[in-house]
Amino acid sequence: MDLDALVALMPFAAELGLTLDEASAERVVACLDWAPRLCTAGGVLHGGVLMSLADSAGALVTFLGLPEGATTATASSSTQLMRPVTGGTVRAVAVPLHRGRTTVTAQTSVLDDAERLVAQTTQVQAVRNP
Repeated sequence: MDLDALVALMPFAAELGLTLDEASAERVVACLDWAPRLCTAGGVLHGGVLMSLADSAGALVTFLGLPEGATTATASSSTQLMRPVTGGTVRAVAVPLHRGRTTVTAQTSVLDDAERLVAQTTQVQAVRNP
């Protein structure tokens, strides 16, 4: 599977600088490097950037498990932010918790360079059939 082509399907994620280390219907691992342009005051990575990373990874793990021709859209998302990120790379690990006929629930853990939990996101993705 061409990981760069998968990122290209998500122009906003590509604009943020998201890269993929792994992508399957069982697990997606997406990374994002800290950059000043993605920060709020004090050089802290913006919470919206962390949520965007998690949303992108969760949507992708959902998409990769869909039937041919189906697409997905985020229906709901809940994120708990645990600690600030002031440098390095964050890594989002997304897995499906439940795959239903009309929705998929995905959970994404965002980790810092020290493997500490930075954020936890649970989202429901709507299944959009052709």
